[in-house]
Amino acid sequence: QVQLVESGGGLVQAGGSLRLSCAASGRTFSQYVMGWFRQAPGKEREFVATVMRSGDMTYYADSVKGRFTTSRDNAKNTVYLQMNNLQAEDTAVYYCAASRIASSWNYIAPSQYAYWGQGTQVTVSS
Repeated sequence: QVQLVESGGGLVQAGGSLRLSCAASGRTFSQYVMGWFRQAPGKEREFVATVMRSGDMTYYADSVKGRFTTSRDNAKNTVYLQMNNLQAEDTAVYYCAASRIASSWNYIAPSQYAYWGQGTQVTVSS
């Protein structure tokens, strides 16, 4: 089992940047695919980005491609989401999630991820 704690959210103007971090407990962090999801008010939770176990492969939603970058440091049990050129439509609660079963061809569905952080609010003012 793994526990996840996100940090780094906040209020930023459109065009600005934020870096989210997600710290994981436990000694098996490198065995998990790590994903980022977000949920805006009144909307379903949606996939944002994911990074495979060794950090060599990353995948992004079309809406954030070219603006967001995810990475991980397995020595620090931490995954990151660098968000640049933020727009009002990026406003949401952002969650990190861990999966033992996700893969390079199956990583988008929230149901693939068994462990979730508490979420961190990102608000972008226009």
